[in-house]
Amino acid sequence: MANSLAISGVNAGYGSVRVLENISLSVGHAETVALLGTNGNGKSTMMKCVMGLLRPTSGTITAEIDGERMDLIGRSTEEIVDLGIALVPEGRRLFPKLTVEENLLLGAFRKSARGAIAANLDSCYETFPRLKERRRQLAGSMSGGEQQMLALGRALMSAPRILLIDEPSVGLAPILVQRTIDKIKELKERFGLTVLMAEQNFNQAVRIADRGYVIVHGQIAFEGRDADELNNNELVRKFYLGL
Repeated sequence: MANSLAISGVNAGYGSVRVLENISLSVGHAETVALLGTNGNGKSTMMKCVMGLLRPTSGTITAEIDGERMDLIGRSTEEIVDLGIALVPEGRRLFPKLTVEENLLLGAFRKSARGAIAANLDSCYETFPRLKERRRQLAGSMSGGEQQMLALGRALMSAPRILLIDEPSVGLAPILVQRTIDKIKELKERFGLTVLMAEQNFNQAVRIADRGYVIVHGQIAFEGRDADELNNNELVRKFYLGL
């Protein structure tokens, strides 16, 4: 059944500081949509709004999960996760003094995922063999690339329908960025996920995105209906490609 996300006319900020202005975007069933923008333009704020970590001052955020449409604004983060929406946060936000496996098990919070913990854990280890090799290792002692794998695996433990990924390339060497982006594509195809990915690495993001939006100073400055439109847009060429 369909799983999608629709954001319309969202305004949000922190106190008197307005960060998002009239943001509208959508992610269709089984799509990967990139939200592109440099640091400080509101990508993470948008993710927080979807996850109930920040309440917009106006606008609507609705999700369709397994064919059922529901309003996300006003719901707690716990409720939103339980609906089948998971976030891989910027900076990974792991528990460094817990083991790899303990971090993964903490991702199985969603009620409907608790009965399939063993199967989901096996699936994570099959997807990320390195995590299985290091399941007893403390998360804080792993490399940046391994920690990003763990953050992705932890989100998968909730058996999500919609996956939000915030800045997966941050702090990674170029070769690891490429591998991480490739892994996101693999996960989307393997599990039939609907993916919204906030990313500032334009070249890597458009390799796997079906389409995307460019956010500048808290506003959607351009919507690309496919990778070609993103690559050929003057705004993108100026800010991301140096052309």
